[in-house]
Amino acid sequence: MSARPPVTGGILAGGRGSRMGGIDKGLALLEGRPLAAWVLERLRPQVEHLLISANRNRDQYARLGVPVVADRLADFQGPLAGIAALLAACEDDWLVTVPCDAPHPPPDLVERLWQTRAEAGATLALAHDGRRLQPAHALVPRRLLPVLEADLAHGERRLQAWLEAQGAAIADFSDRPEAFCNLNRPEDYAALAKAGP
Repeated sequence: MSARPPVTGGILAGGRGSRMGGIDKGLALLEGRPLAAWVLERLRPQVEHLLISANRNRDQYARLGVPVVADRLADFQGPLAGIAALLAACEDDWLVTVPCDAPHPPPDLVERLWQTRAEAGATLALAHDGRRLQPAHALVPRRLLPVLEADLAHGERRLQAWLEAQGAAIADFSDRPEAFCNLNRPEDYAALAKAGP
């Protein structure tokens, strides 16, 4: 087992929410609580610091008690831009990301990503739920920030392709596929609330 260094947990909440009618998904309510609050609750015991990447309603996110950072690129450039903003604000050498619309990340997300990366000697690690890769659930070193910023400046926006190109190990979470259930459509809320955490 490789000893894990400090990690910052970053919630990706900077999207347009286009499939949800343009709402700010991180502030959408599940059982009376914002989705971002659910993610924070799950991440807090796993990390040393927390951040939220948000491009709208930053005051509302700040009420959750966590620093909020905005993309340095205008016009909602996607999750890669959010990761760049989080890396730039990161207090630790490592960042783990979780999308705001996946409110029940695994309780061992950080540990499993770290061990998978360490055992493979890889640059970073991504989660796989047994059916598909979940690239927004990633463990990324802060040292990649200059590379990411340069690639963003050259027009790169493909999250999975960029992460894989850096040398990614794939962490197997096929025993917990429900932990990656995300809320992209209004009907997903009812299904997730019925299933429970």
